[in-house]
Amino acid sequence: MHHANHYYGHSHVLARYCGLDDRSPQRIHGYLQHGWNIGHGMAPDHEFVPGLPLFVWSERTRRRAWSLGRRETYAIGSPWAYLLAMEPEPDAPPPREGTIWYPFHGWEGQHVVGDHDRLIAEIKATEPGPVTVCLYWQEYRATRVRERYERAGFRVICHGYRGSKWDSLDPDFLRRQLAEQRRHRRVASNRLCSAVLYAILAGCEPAVYGDPMQLDGEVPIWGGQPRIRRQWAQLHGPQVDPVVAREVAVGELGADILLPAVALRRLFRWPEPASVTAEPAPLEGAR
Repeated sequence: MHHANHYYGHSHVLARYCGLDDRSPQRIHGYLQHGWNIGHGMAPDHEFVPGLPLFVWSERTRRRAWSLGRRETYAIGSPWAYLLAMEPEPDAPPPREGTIWYPFHGWEGQHVVGDHDRLIAEIKATEPGPVTVCLYWQEYRATRVRERYERAGFRVICHGYRGSKWDSLDPDFLRRQLAEQRRHRRVASNRLCSAVLYAILAGCEPAVYGDPMQLDGEVPIWGGQPRIRRQWAQLHGPQVDPVVAREVAVGELGADILLPAVALRRLFRWPEPASVTAEPAPLEGAR
């Protein structure tokens, strides 16, 4: 099915949850949401085969998809929430420090337009401790962009390559991201995005501030940044209420609606595992 189902190792995480081989991507019968958005959960430029289902992260997204005419849509929870259900934080984790900062990034078809130096100055003026800047692979490979953050004294990393068209798939992408986030006390970005919601669920205190930048030729589909800042105003600013933030993240990532493995296998048309073991419990504290 669609190659985007395997971005960031999503299908691998779900295969592991379902008791199947997580080193080889499983074919999902339908389209799996691969990033947080404010529409029907899918990339707006994707073409869909009529009659195939959408698998989205949250009930709110499912309702939006229904309103946009996508009737066969199932809210199943995000792969990130399933990963945390399988890998909960230890009872006595090492102390966290500093901030992991995610600048808004482009993608293969569009580059970001914005002032990185201005953003760096704002980060330095806001963050109280050490800062790790995590760049998307595209910006990380752009030496001029990466070196700006390195010269500012930040630790600069990249979680890896998301994969594309069944090539260079990375089953461990989300696990590396989780390990990094659990090292940090705070998470921040100049746009509310998947990474911020992920880190909230992983226990980071969030912040969203700074020039949101723009994609080259960006079209504000589904209301764009003005709608996001209006609808999720409580998650914007250098200091955000962590209790409110977690409630939002649980809902947006579907951490409160995780399905049993047998139900996921049935929806995806996956086989039964060779030996069925105890299934992971839903994320503790989710509602």
